[in-house]
Amino acid sequence: MKYNVIERFLSIDGEGPTAGEIATFIRFGGCNLACDWCDTAYSIPKTIKGEALSKEDIYNFIKENGAKNVTLTGGEPLIQSEIEELIYFLAKDLNLLIHIETNGSVPFYKFEKIRDLNNVSFVVDYKLPSSKMEKNMDMMNFKLLKSKDVCKFVIGSTDDLERAKVILEDYKLPGKCLVYFSPIVTTINPVVIVEFMKKHKLNNVRIQIQLHKIIWTPDTRAV
Repeated sequence: MKYNVIERFLSIDGEGPTAGEIATFIRFGGCNLACDWCDTAYSIPKTIKGEALSKEDIYNFIKENGAKNVTLTGGEPLIQSEIEELIYFLAKDLNLLIHIETNGSVPFYKFEKIRDLNNVSFVVDYKLPSSKMEKNMDMMNFKLLKSKDVCKFVIGSTDDLERAKVILEDYKLPGKCLVYFSPIVTTINPVVIVEFMKKHKLNNVRIQIQLHKIIWTPDTRAV
């Protein structure tokens, strides 16, 4: 089996629980959504072609980089053919910590072979109104998040903030998993998010600014 990898590189995790730590990124081509604010729109087309890599090729690249953190991203990793087999293969190396970035529309809870592996966690987006993709959310995803998982809200407006608060409360996310508010800084000032968090006493919610967009220019690829 060969996987369609459109980017692979060593950088730092720009967000999430290992933000600031070095990580190997494996980006797959093809996504089933097209968010209005997507910052990797080049990875959306299912026809995009990258390198055809085996699971051994991917594992060897990860080990050569020497980083324990691995981020599988896209596109949408969980729509890739036989992705569960790849993740299971990588996770057999208990020195690796694998984060799977998924867009909230794919039922990650059905990946039973990898769901409970201690070194595999899911970073699940909830697509808010500004994405224009909210109707695609599989709400069971947010019921079944675990403490090692992450729920991420990309915030582009005050309407997004209000909707995120509803989802936090309805699915009791703070305390269930890690929760991050990630601002689109071109459309909303992070100060607005902080003030909203203070006003509503949103404990166990973290605001995160994407480090890679501060260290490099926002349109720089493979970082």
